[in-house]
Amino acid sequence: MKRILFTVTNDLNYDQRMQRICTSLANAGYDVLLIGRRMKGSVELKKEAFAQKRLHCLFNKGFLFYTEYNLRLFFYLLFARMNVVCAIDLDTILPCYIVAVLRGKKRVYDAHELFTEMKEVITRPFVKKTWLAIEKFTVPKFKHGYTVSYSIAEEFHKRYNVLYEVIRNMPLALPLHDLNQQSGDTSHINKEQEKIILYQGAVNEARGLENLVDAMQYVDAVLHIYGDGNIYEKIEKLIRDKELKHKIILKGKLLLEKLQQATQDAYIGINLVEPIGLNQLYSLANKFFDYIQTGIPQVTMSFPEYKKINDEFNIAVLINTVNEKEIAEAINLLLKNAVLHNTLKNNCTAAREILNWQQEEKKLIRFYTNIFAD
Repeated sequence: MKRILFTVTNDLNYDQRMQRICTSLANAGYDVLLIGRRMKGSVELKKEAFAQKRLHCLFNKGFLFYTEYNLRLFFYLLFARMNVVCAIDLDTILPCYIVAVLRGKKRVYDAHELFTEMKEVITRPFVKKTWLAIEKFTVPKFKHGYTVSYSIAEEFHKRYNVLYEVIRNMPLALPLHDLNQQSGDTSHINKEQEKIILYQGAVNEARGLENLVDAMQYVDAVLHIYGDGNIYEKIEKLIRDKELKHKIILKGKLLLEKLQQATQDAYIGINLVEPIGLNQLYSLANKFFDYIQTGIPQVTMSFPEYKKINDEFNIAVLINTVNEKEIAEAINLLLKNAVLHNTLKNNCTAAREILNWQQEEKKLIRFYTNIFAD
C-alpha cells in the first residue's frame, strides 16, 4: 500500500485540517501516518482512520524546541517506511527535504500559512531572516505542493516560480437540517434569545482579539471564545481590567465534535485578522468556513479571499479594519437587524452545499493520484 507521512509540530488532537486530509486519503486507500509531538497537557489521541505518532521533546518553545524537534523528526523519518513525505509549513520542511533526498523519496509541501509573513515572524528581524533563508532554500526544491488560498499560491509562484494547488480549509458538510435541532436532544439553547457571539480558533497575535474585547463594551450580548494560544493570558487579563467577565467567557479548547455544536448554538461568528504581513492579508481561515457550514452569519474582514467568496454568496458583514468601534457596529447590525441576519443565514444554507470538504477533498485525492503517477 502506498504510504504517505505528514509532519506537524502540534499535538494532533486539535488540527482539524490535518485530520480531514489524513482521513480522506486513508479512505481513498493510502496508508497514512501523521507525525506531531506530545505536549505538556496533551490528552490521549483519538482513534482515527489513519495512524498517528507523537514525538517527545524536552524543550517546548523557541529556538531550542525547533532544533530539537527537527533533529528528532529527521532521525524518525530516516528509518520510517514511506513513499511520500509531506512537510506541513516551514517548521518541519528541512528534515523532510533532507530525508527525501537521502532516501530518494517524493516530497510535498503543504503550506497552511505564508510562514515568513506571519506577525510573529515579521516583527522579529532575526527570526524573519532565519525563516526566509529556510524558505528560499527549500520551497523551490518542492515542485509538488498546495496551500490554503489562491493569493498565497500566487505569492509562491511570484517568489519561487512554483505552481501550487489550492486546497482550502473547509469543514465536512453537515446534514442539511435545522442546525439548532439535534435528533432527540433538547439541551441546546434558543439562539434567538441568547444571541451568543462566538470566536473559535487560536488565541494568538494578529487575530484582533484585543480589539474584540474592547468592542464588547458597546455590545449588549455575550461573547464566547473557544481556543488557546500565545496571548491567552493577556486576553484573560484584559477582560478583567475592562470588567467584562460578565460579557466575555473564555472557554478554552474543545475537540471537534463539541466545538461544532457550540458553533451551531451561536448567533454570530467572529473572524478578525490584523493586516500585518501578507499572511494575514491573504488568509482564508478555517473558522470562516466553519461558520458557513453551521449556518451562522459572521463578521469578517474585507480582505481579498473573504471578499471574493462573500461577493458570490453574501454570508457575512465585512469590515475594513479591526477598530473596536467598527467591530461593535458590525456586531450590533447583526444583533438588531433580523432581516439581514436571516438573509445571511439562508445564504449560508445554500453556500455550505458547495463550500465543504466533500467537494474540496476531490482536489486533494486527484493531487496525490498524480504524485504517484509521476
